[in-house]
Amino acid sequence: MQVQRKEKKERLGLFLGCIGVLCFSLTLPTTRIAVEYFGPTVAGLGRTVIASLLATIVLLIRKEKLPSAKQFKGLIIVALGAVLGFPLLTSWAMEKLPASHGAVEIALLPLATAGFAIIRAGELPSFKFWIASIVGFMAVIVYAIQLGLGQLQYADFALLASVVILAFSYAEGGQLARDLGGWQVIAWALVIAAPFFIVPVLLNVSGEMLHAPLRAWVSFVYLALVSQFLAYVAWYSGLAMGGVSRVSQIQYLQPFLMILFSALLLNESITLFTMVTSVIVVLSVVLGKNTTVRKVQSTSQDSLSQSK
Repeated sequence: MQVQRKEKKERLGLFLGCIGVLCFSLTLPTTRIAVEYFGPTVAGLGRTVIASLLATIVLLIRKEKLPSAKQFKGLIIVALGAVLGFPLLTSWAMEKLPASHGAVEIALLPLATAGFAIIRAGELPSFKFWIASIVGFMAVIVYAIQLGLGQLQYADFALLASVVILAFSYAEGGQLARDLGGWQVIAWALVIAAPFFIVPVLLNVSGEMLHAPLRAWVSFVYLALVSQFLAYVAWYSGLAMGGVSRVSQIQYLQPFLMILFSALLLNESITLFTMVTSVIVVLSVVLGKNTTVRKVQSTSQDSLSQSK
């Protein structure tokens, strides 16, 4: 009976993980649509303000306890990455680049997150991890230069910076999730950050935005309610129920789903070069995330163990 319950729980976890990845895969294409009519500030930060209202309601209904002072510091890091940096930088980049282009660069996120998690845990990455990281990074750079007619664009730097910032906040959020719970981390980060975004958003709102087409409004609402909050709920719940190592493998499908949605929603062409680069990046991520790491021991700990 217990085995059946465990299997049922794991299957539900995998299902929720798939839902989370599917939702995240629509983020760049919908950002590309929304930013055209609302601009990067409203599309990037305005969605946070709306998502924070939903997060506040859920936190109040569930009567979640307030974070401690130590947890609050970690939540600020999560807010700077997942709530401020990533939405704003990707919104700005999507003004200038195709969503399929961004999908290839965002594919580095799992590997970057693994790297920060290793460093955060005080572990030393293996040689294979660094090789995988270099291969994946160089594939992205070659791809960006090729499409940029021989040079990197500022939007490429923005996307790569967004990967680094979000990966760092993911690693910090992973530590916090052990005490607060998975989705509670993003919920509290939204609540903490939103008040600081209200003024910049209001300053960038214009009457012309009211005449934006339906697809722009649907995209903006999707970004606010799903990408910024509900997708995290599904993803973190899936990780908790199905197991991190098992469910996280689904994330390898995300860049391909992003490219597919970019073609369906934005009529972007899927080139062989894009698909080959995506495969190389994903394979490097798979290799890098599955490498062994060695725990780093401090000198004081070594001397203490020797004295014993």
